[in-house]
Amino acid sequence: MDRRTIGAAALEVGAIGLGCMPMSWAYTGSRQRGEESLRTVHAALDQGSTLLDTADMYGPFTNEHLVGRALKGRRAEAFVSTKCGLLVGEQHIVANGRPGYVKRACDASLRRLQTETIDLYQLHRADPEVPIEETWGAMAELVAAGKVRALGLCAVGARASRREGSGLHEGTIRQLERIQQVFPVGAVEAELSVWSQEALQTLLPWCGARGIGFLAAMPLGNGFLTGTLTPGQGFEPDDLRARHPRFTAEMMAANQPLVVGLRRVAERHGATPAQVALAWVLAQGPHVVPIPGAKRERWAVQNAGAAAVRLTAADLAEIAALPAALGSWD
Repeated sequence: MDRRTIGAAALEVGAIGLGCMPMSWAYTGSRQRGEESLRTVHAALDQGSTLLDTADMYGPFTNEHLVGRALKGRRAEAFVSTKCGLLVGEQHIVANGRPGYVKRACDASLRRLQTETIDLYQLHRADPEVPIEETWGAMAELVAAGKVRALGLCAVGARASRREGSGLHEGTIRQLERIQQVFPVGAVEAELSVWSQEALQTLLPWCGARGIGFLAAMPLGNGFLTGTLTPGQGFEPDDLRARHPRFTAEMMAANQPLVVGLRRVAERHGATPAQVALAWVLAQGPHVVPIPGAKRERWAVQNAGAAAVRLTAADLAEIAALPAALGSWD
């Protein structure tokens, strides 16, 4: 099994991680089942997918409880990443980067995860009311206290125009340069997939040049790149894709050439489109770890199998020639 390292601390993880968010947050609620989620986590660990990615806001809180349950007797096999800095209300989400809150949030996450140490503690969003250096300094104190092993910054959800040259990650890089002066950044989490490649322009090279791990969120395009979704099938109201501009029936139909292209490559390798999509992410650098979400045991097993798919230069060129994804992000 291919292994990757996270940041200067050289914390080792499996090649493919597991995003635990869909098990209790943001996706189809009727398909979220606790016992099945536990089996999914165990299957991922059995396959060498050691990095488990969660956050206190998922649920909120229920996702960390679930991961904590799943890790009973298996904590030593897992690399646990969780996040702080966002509070969930009835109709809104707000950032809180106050040092005192960050420390309390960490203690609460440790209790829910039933662990003494968090391997990677990420700032989910910067608080516009608090200098990010102050928030990061409080997180660094958690490392000194032995509660956290490494720190990361989550850039998922950054809002900007996705037109070429728009500098989607310029603000994130400015934040990273500031906090790097306070305490080393171990990892950055941001979206990266065949249909969302903006991180390749500046953010991924920035991390690579500094030995910072890159956690590729949504590497399967919220499920679209698996080829298992049907245009016009609709989504339950609580599913984030019901309001996603690339998941209208029209846009899903227009973007089918991406899936067709991945399936063509997959057939040559005896793989699935999802595995090729993940293999493409892995091919972007030795510091890149995709963290696909999964709610089912079989998907976790299939995703882990992507580590064995070796794309050739011709494969990568063919994928690069696929049409860019369509959809309004403004």
